Parts: sequence; C-alpha cells; structure tokens
Amino acid sequence: MHVARLSLIDYRNYERAELDLGPGATVFVGRNGQGKTNLVEAIGYLSTLGSHRVSGDQALIRAGSDAAIIRALLTHGGREVLVELQLNRQGANRAQLNRSPVKTRELPRYAHSVLFAPEDLAIVRGEPSVRRRMLDELLVQRTPRLAGVMGDYERVLKQRNSLLKSARARGLAAAKLPTLDIWDERLVGLGSEIIDQRVALIGELGAPLAAAYRSIVDADHGPELRPLLSVDGGDPDGEDLDTALHADSTTGGDTVKQPAGTAARFAEAVRRLRPKELDRGVTLAGPHRDDVVLLLNGLPAKGYASHGESWSFALALRLASAELLRRDSSTGDPVLVLDDVFAELDRLRRERLAAAVGGFEQVLVTAAVLEDVPEPLTKRIVHIDAGRIVESETTDV
Repeated sequence: MHVARLSLIDYRNYERAELDLGPGATVFVGRNGQGKTNLVEAIGYLSTLGSHRVSGDQALIRAGSDAAIIRALLTHGGREVLVELQLNRQGANRAQLNRSPVKTRELPRYAHSVLFAPEDLAIVRGEPSVRRRMLDELLVQRTPRLAGVMGDYERVLKQRNSLLKSARARGLAAAKLPTLDIWDERLVGLGSEIIDQRVALIGELGAPLAAAYRSIVDADHGPELRPLLSVDGGDPDGEDLDTALHADSTTGGDTVKQPAGTAARFAEAVRRLRPKELDRGVTLAGPHRDDVVLLLNGLPAKGYASHGESWSFALALRLASAELLRRDSSTGDPVLVLDDVFAELDRLRRERLAAAVGGFEQVLVTAAVLEDVPEPLTKRIVHIDAGRIVESETTDV
C-alpha cells in the first residue's frame, strides 16, 4: 500500500496542502519547525487514531479553526481508497471512506503505517504507558475491532475507579458496594482479551525484532521482549522485573506459551487486591498497569543499554512491527515513515538502515539536512517552508 495523494486543511501549520506521492522513497527537507513532521504525523494518525507527539487532538487543529481535515488517497494493487478524517474542537471526530460516513475506528483497517521518530527512544527508556501504547497501536492496525474492546475497557476502568474513590471518601466497605462485582466482571472480561492479545503479539515480535536489530547493528545482542503482567504480581511502577524475567515464555519464535486461564488469574488478582484498592481508590490490576520488559543480552535495556543501543532497539521494534503488518495485511506493505531519524545515526548505521527499509513499497523520510539521508533514499525530494510545499525534485538515483 502507498499514499498516492495527501490533502490537509487547517492541520497544524497548514492552511491547505496538496501533495502527490508515489511508491519508493520521498524525503521531506526543511529547517526545524517548518512542517515536515506535520505531513507524516497526519498519515500516522489515519493508521493509529493518534499523534506520536501529543496525546490530544486540539494541538492538531490550526489556530483559529474549528476543525482540521486529513484526506489520503491510498493505492494497492490497482485499487484506490479515499480515506478522510475531520478532527473537531467540539464534538466527536468524523470519518469517511470513499465519501461515505464510517466510524473513525474503521480507518486503521485501510490505512497502515509504521512511524519511527526521536520520541520513540521513550519506548526503551520511558514509562510503561509508552510501551503499552506501542503494542496497542500495532494490535489495532492488525485487528481493528480491538479499538472497540480497548475503548470499552477504558470506560469500565473509569467507572470502577470512580466507584472506588467514592467508597474511600465515604469510608464504605466492599460489602456495601454490590455494584462493584458487576464492574469487576466487565473489567475482567474485557481486560483478559487485551492481555492475551498483547502477550501473543509480544511472542510474534521476537523473531523479526532479532532480525531487525542485527540488520541495523550487525551484532547479535540477543534482544528480547518479556511481558510483565499485574495480574501475575508484576509491578511496573516498582520496576519489579522478577515476574517477567522468570516467565514461562519464549520470545525468539512466533508464539508465546501463555499461562492458562487469564480471566481466572485476573479475577483472583481483583479479589486479592480489593482491600488495597478500596484504601487507595484505584484499580491495581489489569492491562492498564502492565508492561513489557526489553532485554539486551539478558539485562533490562532500561538502565543498562547505551544511548546507541537504546536507539537501535527502538528502531528495531518499529521495523519488526512493519514486518508483521507486511506479513499479515491484505493491503501489502505499510507505509514506513522515518521522522528525523538519520541525524541521530552514524554513517554506518545510516547505510544499514537505508538497506533494511529499501524493500518497502513506500518510505517517507523527514530531514533538516539532506546530506544526513543516504543516497538510495533521495530519489524524490520535497522542500517544505513555513507550512508550504515549495518545490519537489526527482534525482537520477
């Protein structure tokens, strides 16, 4: 799949933008703050229903405007699909597919992309929420219906936390909260599916992760992923890695041997933790408190890996994600986006990365300095200045 045309209205610093694209590599070049990343961010939003830079939509709408529109013509195998999304300051966002209204959560079914940006260093060094988001975005692209499951889980979690906080404030015991059992049942039902999907995905990422890391670094540092589950006693907030490091799992192949009865283990954790939850007014077990531990040579990458190793690990995770989408998607390759990546790499790793991504149908690169981008990826160059596409050129590479 590739983006044949991208149109933006009142998106970020673009009042209007029209850009024709094609297969192969395209580099967006311009000084910092001109709008290069805004173009690729818009493409990524259609795939993940979120920005890789901000948590909300308000910053995406141009100042003084009530709404922003992202419109992309997607092409695969001679078939074209027009995907449109309107981001609103007030009210729900709206989406269209070939000019017909659809639910916004349907868009990832058609628009597949994988974006790597400097912010992704937080996948290795940041909080558990960053790693959960990485997994969930990939899950939704592969299985769009999970967006609904995750949304339902968040609503149940919010209601349950509200009840727990109310009980704490009023000094109520669990026996006086009959509705808590109802929320527990829904929490366990929805949360167990999310946990199982994440654990399975972690297993599938193992082999492509190792291959991608070797392709970038030319060394076998044994990158691994291990689930750290709160329902099994894992505590990401306390950096308790024992559960993950001794888990009965294999992340080097295509599958993970999962413990039986996720729902039963979840329900038991809820029962065991209820006194603490009533005391703290918050839900203490579930996918919202899980993590995935990243290991290099058997040691946690967070805290042990160097800056270069952390950068390579994060990039390898994105490339592994792209490989899974390429393998399973009926629309072919995802659009691969490298946002200001090459400035952080030495010459050898730039060349190795360029070779690793060269086989994807469409690769979009942003750079402040064109010389940072390896020559094989500079077939087409688009210059950006202050929210305007000022010129494009094609080289003979």
